[in-house]
Amino acid sequence: MLEQRLSEILKANALRQKLITHPFFDRIGSADLSRGQVATFLGQWWHPLHYFPVFLSRLISVCPEVRMKTAISKILFQELGEGDAARAHEVIYVDTMTPLGFSRSDVAGAAPFPATARLVAAYAESSSEMLAGLGFLYGTEVADLAMVSGIGTAVRRVTSATRLAWVDIHVQQEPEHVSRANDTVAPGFTEAEEKALLAGADAMWRHWIAFFDGLERVVFAPEAASIAS
Repeated sequence: MLEQRLSEILKANALRQKLITHPFFDRIGSADLSRGQVATFLGQWWHPLHYFPVFLSRLISVCPEVRMKTAISKILFQELGEGDAARAHEVIYVDTMTPLGFSRSDVAGAAPFPATARLVAAYAESSSEMLAGLGFLYGTEVADLAMVSGIGTAVRRVTSATRLAWVDIHVQQEPEHVSRANDTVAPGFTEAEEKALLAGADAMWRHWIAFFDGLERVVFAPEAASIAS
């Protein structure tokens, strides 16, 4: 099936592998971390997290088929809490981190780094065109859980938390997100259309790699690493 083949191609993509094995994840899993360092990347992660439902909404508007719109709307429904705003991912994110000692301003009020702003702008640009937007959607869903898990590891290390609701909701919902992304693939896509979708995924991964490159430079700068917990 086309969607299975595309999914396999995406998962095996060298850029995806480079992203999910980014050195940043090794460092936050093994280096001595301060709360200040963790707060820095929590504040940057907020920006794509907050924009993702807008991206999905815009993508729905440019998809021509009801089948595609319905598949994406299921992801959007879950991102926004399945009818309960308190369960929206961005709300759970803040509600998970603030009881652990991170301020709301750190988690949801930090100014974006340049690479963070470019990442969000790329999501916005991609969602104006179906194939690029689907590439961004696919690329996100086959890498998201690996990134979330890495950040969860760092939060647990500096807080000793045993349960993180924001990580748990991704573990619970991500398989269906991948499945619904698969449902958006049209059996009649031409070779050129497939290439455009894959190019969108490549662009997305490059922006995420740059995002983590920027975080690594800032979070693990000598002056940052010396900040006391």
